[in-house]
Amino acid sequence: MELRYLAAFVAVAEELHFGRAAKRLRMAQPPLSRQIRQLERELDVQLFERSTRSVRLTGAGEAFLGPVRTVLADLEAATRLARAAGHGESGRVSVGFAGASSHTTLPRLTRAVRTRHPGIELVMRGQTYANRALDEVAEGCLDLGFVRLPVSLHLERPGVRTRVIAEEELICALASDHPLARQERIEVADLAAEPFVSFPANAGSSLRDVTFLTCERAGYLPRVVQEAPDSYTILALVAMGVGVTLTLTSCCHIQQTGLVYRPLAGDPVVLRSALAWRADNPSAALRSVLEVAREALPAPPGRTETAEDGGEAGPPP
Repeated sequence: MELRYLAAFVAVAEELHFGRAAKRLRMAQPPLSRQIRQLERELDVQLFERSTRSVRLTGAGEAFLGPVRTVLADLEAATRLARAAGHGESGRVSVGFAGASSHTTLPRLTRAVRTRHPGIELVMRGQTYANRALDEVAEGCLDLGFVRLPVSLHLERPGVRTRVIAEEELICALASDHPLARQERIEVADLAAEPFVSFPANAGSSLRDVTFLTCERAGYLPRVVQEAPDSYTILALVAMGVGVTLTLTSCCHIQQTGLVYRPLAGDPVVLRSALAWRADNPSAALRSVLEVAREALPAPPGRTETAEDGGEAGPPP
């Protein structure tokens, strides 16, 4: 059964006049009459009672009209959805993120996507730390990841592209009554005997990796006495006096009673927040989200916006 026969049937049923229905369908009346007769033969029922003066639906035609309208409406809706998805106006994009550093960047992106492309659903996956996000993007399990560069694990991730959206500096957080809190800047070497609070081991946290690397350069490995899954909990534990931690300037919006932040002495340790995605991801919705992100999350001042291989590895500068 051809869809054009169904469209012809609906037109005649609504106009109850073959001439007006043919004009509405932009076709001649004889072909329209042949389509209706063919449809009736396929159904083995009479859909219209015809006379020289009038056309009216039979009982079979009245029963057939409602479901046919539904079929055509569903087809039109499906066509719109397919076209919207093909043009990147609808679809689903999975986004991996973790930590308080996404506190400002992520809402800007989600609001912009909702405004520009309300048909795109962002599937948010929290507690996806930077290194794990890169792995999942590379494996095709995640469309878009919030990551940090340089990558501290020396693993190649061919096909992964990144774009820097912010730069962050490593700082120290400690209890306000800690003796080192009186100093304007903290020497990393002075933290050698201190207990540390950190993200879990093997969770894919780039901040934990950078913390260990920074302390190792100062001649020691940090003694982690407590682990926590997010910066809010880590900083709350620091405020309680459980230990100290190295965190990022993007976390300074977290204000806890009994907590202070201090910059590190010496050359700053800078990490770059970035978006990561697979270059060969076929999703038109992802391409639309990346276009929106270029406006909502522009490159930092003074940095040329580029898309680099996500396998960039090595210690922070």
